[in-house]
Formats: sequence, structure tokens, C-alpha cells
Amino acid sequence: MGFEQQRLRHALVWQSKTRETPNNLWKRVSPKQRNLQTAKTRTHKLEKFLSQNKITREQLIDLAILIGTDFNQGVKGIGPKTALSLLQKHGKIERLPSDIASKIPKYYEDIRKIFLNPKITPNYTLNYTKPQEDELYNFLCNERDFSRQRVERVVQRMKKIYLNKEQKGLEKWLLNKTA
Repeated sequence: MGFEQQRLRHALVWQSKTRETPNNLWKRVSPKQRNLQTAKTRTHKLEKFLSQNKITREQLIDLAILIGTDFNQGVKGIGPKTALSLLQKHGKIERLPSDIASKIPKYYEDIRKIFLNPKITPNYTLNYTKPQEDELYNFLCNERDFSRQRVERVVQRMKKIYLNKEQKGLEKWLLNKTA
């Protein structure tokens, strides 16, 4: 579970004024609402987050390594608050106490490189093809709890667009506007 989702769960508990655990309340939130709420929390500006917590971008990456990313499990027993306070106190992973440093994956520098210098492909082309219906239905309906009927309507519209029209370049639009 991501940091944003944990924050949402704890906010739900705080607002509910009940004795329910975050997990119980979280189960009552529909997948659509979860996705919407986590998307909203991601809109916060990075600079604001970094300045409020008095950390650098590099320290944020170290924080992610400590709590876990798509590339590593994180250190058991260290959550966002603990990781933040450790990095505010020690500065970076290399300066952490040995009992914590020994639990960090040996390949943490590779994880850092992925976030600091991601591989970017500057030369690419977009090819519009027939929609992959099965994948769309699986992702939107099964994983994200969208209505199958609504998705089917959109897929039908997409098929009409992609199958009946060829991709137009910017030049064609500019020539039509000036003529």
C-alpha cells in the first residue's frame, strides 16, 4: 500500500470518530473513491513537500528505499514517519546507524539511480491501433471497479475513431486553418 493510501486511511479514522481500525474503514471505501483520493493527494507540489519536511529530493528517494518501492521491500519496522525522522537526523542512508543500515538492500544505489536518472527514450512514435478490448475491460472493470456497460460504450466510440480515421499530423491541421 502506498504512502498516499495510508494517509487516506488514517484520515478516514480521524474523521470517523469511531473505534474502527483504518483497515475496516478502508474496506468500505469503493475502489473508485480510493483511486480518486490517491490521485488528488499526488497533485501536491514536490517542492512544497520537500520544504515542509526539510529534506532534499535525494533524501525523499532514500525515504522511499527505507519504506519500500516497486523495486524493493523496504526495511521491516520502518514506516514513513520513522524514515523521515531518520533522514532528517542522519542525512542519507550511508550515515544511518549500523543496525538499520544492515537491513537495507545492497543494491540501494541502483534503486537511487533509477529515480535520479531514469532512462528516457527521446525518439519514439505513437501508432494508433485498434483498442485492446480485453485488457481495457480487465483493467477498468475488474481492477478499478468501473461499470462494464459504460466502458463498452467508450470502447465502441474508440473503435470508430481508431478504425475509421488515419492519424493526422500537425502540418495537416495548420494547412487547413490557413486555407
